[in-house]
Formats: sequence, C-alpha cells, structure tokens
Amino acid sequence: MDRRGFLIGSAALASLAGAARAATDDLKSAARDGWVYGLPIMEMARLRAAAIGDRPGPGTPGYNSFYHSRERASPADRVMSAPEADVLYSSAWIDLSADGARIDLPPTGGRYVCFTLFDMYGNAIETIEGKEIGARGHSIEIAGPAARVGAYGYSAPVPRMPHMGPTVRAPGRWVWALARIHIERDTDLTAVHALQDGFAVRAKPKAGRPAPAAPEGAGWSDYFFALQNLIVENPPPPDEADFFQRIAPLQVGMADGFERARFADEDLPALAAGVEEGRRLVAQKRAADAAGGWVWPKADVGDYGQDFLYRAQTVLAQPGSPPASAIWSLRATGPDSALTFPSDRHWRVTLPSPPPAAGFWSLTLYEPTSEGRLFLTENPTGRHALGAWTPGLQKEADGSIEVWIGHGDPGGRHTANWLPAPASGPFALILRGYGPEFALTERRYKPTPVEALGPEPRKS
Repeated sequence: MDRRGFLIGSAALASLAGAARAATDDLKSAARDGWVYGLPIMEMARLRAAAIGDRPGPGTPGYNSFYHSRERASPADRVMSAPEADVLYSSAWIDLSADGARIDLPPTGGRYVCFTLFDMYGNAIETIEGKEIGARGHSIEIAGPAARVGAYGYSAPVPRMPHMGPTVRAPGRWVWALARIHIERDTDLTAVHALQDGFAVRAKPKAGRPAPAAPEGAGWSDYFFALQNLIVENPPPPDEADFFQRIAPLQVGMADGFERARFADEDLPALAAGVEEGRRLVAQKRAADAAGGWVWPKADVGDYGQDFLYRAQTVLAQPGSPPASAIWSLRATGPDSALTFPSDRHWRVTLPSPPPAAGFWSLTLYEPTSEGRLFLTENPTGRHALGAWTPGLQKEADGSIEVWIGHGDPGGRHTANWLPAPASGPFALILRGYGPEFALTERRYKPTPVEALGPEPRKS
C-alpha cells in the first residue's frame, strides 16, 4: 500500500473508532437514563407485589379493597421505605381496567387524615386532607384511560359513557390509594381501627396478572425486561416521546422494544457501566436542594413531570410522597452534606418552635440501606419519632425544642427529648409537617443544622 492509501485507511479506521466510541457512550448514557427513569415504576411494582401478590383475585387484601395496618410501624416493617411512626396506613391497589372505581371515605371528625391517589410512576393524582372529609366523608370516582383502537401513535379512544359527578382521571390502569391516619397514643387504636373499617373501594376485578418488578439486585437485562413490561402496562404520557428517542440505543420503548438478544457482547460493558452510573446518580447528595443543614422539598414533589432523577430519589427513599402542600418533608444533612449521620457520637437539633402545621409534626430517625431505602431502627425504648404528642416533651424558656440524638440516654431533663440512634452504622433524620402552614412552605421556619456533640452522652 502506498503512503496515500495508508493515510486514507488510517483516517477511515480512526473515523470508525470514533463512531464506535460515540455509539458506546450513547448506549451507556441511554442505560443510565433508562435505569433512573424506570426506578420509580419498579419500586411501585415491588410494593404492589408485596401487597397483593402476583395473581390477585377477588378477596385478596389490598386488591380493589383496602388493607389496613393495625399497629404502628416498627423496625420489623421492611417493605415500604420511610414508614411514619405516627400514622396508621390504609392502602389499596386498584385495577381500573374493567370500568373505573369508586372510593368512599368515612367522616374523620377532628382526626388528621391525608388520602392520596398515585399513579405507577409515583405521581400524586389526587390528594384530600382531613378538613375535606371531616364532617360528611367523601366519595371519589376514578376513571382509567380510555381503551384505544389502532396502532400505537395512530390510535383513537373508544367512546364510552361519561362518569356521573366529579371524576379523577387516572393516566394508567393501576392506581395506589394510600391513607395516613394520625395516631397520638396506643389508646387511640380502637377509634382509628373503626375509622379504617369505613374505607371502601367499589371496583370490578378483571382477570390478569400485574406486570412484575425485577428481582431485587437484578442485572441490567432482567431490569430492563421488567421495565419494558411495566411501561406496556402503564404507558407514559405522550409528551415523554422525546425522552424515549434519546434512549433509543437501549431499545426500551413507549410501547415495546427491549430484547436482551439484540445486544452484542461488546455492548455489555457499556450497559453495565450506564446502570452503575444511574445507581450513583440516585444515591448522590442533593446539595442544590439543601439549605441550612436540611434538604427542602422541591416544588414538583408528587408531580414530577420530567424531573426523572428527583422522582427516582424521592420514590425510592419516601414512596407515597404527596405534594409538599399536604406534607412538608425535610431531610437533615450531616457532615460534608451527606444525607446520613454516623452514630459514634451524639447530636442535637434545635427546633425554634413546634413546626407550624395544621395537622401535626414529627421528627423520625431511620437507618438507611445500601439501596437508599430507610427503615426504623431497633432501640431499647421503642421510640422512633418525636412530636407534639410525645409525653413530657420539654420546651426551653423561649419556646424552642432541643432534640438529643444518640445511642445512649443523654440523662436529666434531656431524656424526654431523646431520639435513640443505633449502636453502630449511619442514621437519617426526616422532619415532617402535616398540613404545613405558610411559614413552613415559604421556608421562614428554619430548624438549626444538626449539631455534633461529644462521643459520650451529655449529662446535666
């Protein structure tokens, strides 16, 4: 080969190599973004399977009917992340494919109740709080998406009779109904149970198995295969078509597309690397949302639009999060803006006053898992949260509340405000205001950053 031919050949090889690198980078980015996009629907499918199994039928608790937690959450509850120790839950997974559904909520009196409907991507479709259902109860008609005829992208809805009265339109076949009912003390259990028993769903069951989630710790192939099936079961909104074009190298589509066999062996490292990068993104610190030692909720919590990363972070750590106007949730940041604190020393946080909320407030301690979920932690006292109902809660002369956090009892008057931490390993703190008032939603109410104290309990 002459010199001119060699140069032309080298340029062609370099061009091909560049194209190969670009294709690899595109596939890696698509795998990263696809993994992050799919995490909420995967988590919701995992929660659905834990509640109703893979073959739900009439009479299955939680399938087109309410399933009630009858006791406070405890460290033994390891299904839903960040369980709230000051509420009892009533939950239903509702299949709308037959002919919609109706939910009846009983009068709640003066007790705080927050009721939310979620789609399978973790978005809040409808939220109702205690005042709306306190005196007379409330009924909600839910309609699923209209059946369509034609090819995907060129289809039309099948005409049907409209529902009578106010109707909530769900974007997909499945919705998750979740009620939080405040409980101050165990003597409230009988009254709360009676209230739970008044929740009712009227829906026609339809034969068919819900799409399963990928097994915990599944590789990229099983993950994206399950994701594709969940997307088919719960189609994304049309305005996400551009996103699916961006992840086209992954071959996960709005209607179908993913097949493991379509990838060559040389594609596998890029796929694995993209998924790992997605995992790191979800686990990363959210410094942009942190101010004064706390991560504040973003305006789109519960209605994420195309904020896919925030949706994934929120649904993984705190599934069932309603809009911030219903429950204001702040997560404390530790050393170096981490979302956890080491338990080898003691800590203190000062609330300038009880958090301003029409319902109630609570500060809850959790232990994080490697996946990013949060669960209550074992401690000798059985106390997992502090709030206005905590017996003997101490206030300072200026009305502030000092909360003492550590494995050992701080002693003296501080014991009343002690939130026990695990003996080892990290922990996380979440401050919630139920029915938040203006001072909280406008960030005028500011708890102090969590302050590190000495390694031994501080006595007084």
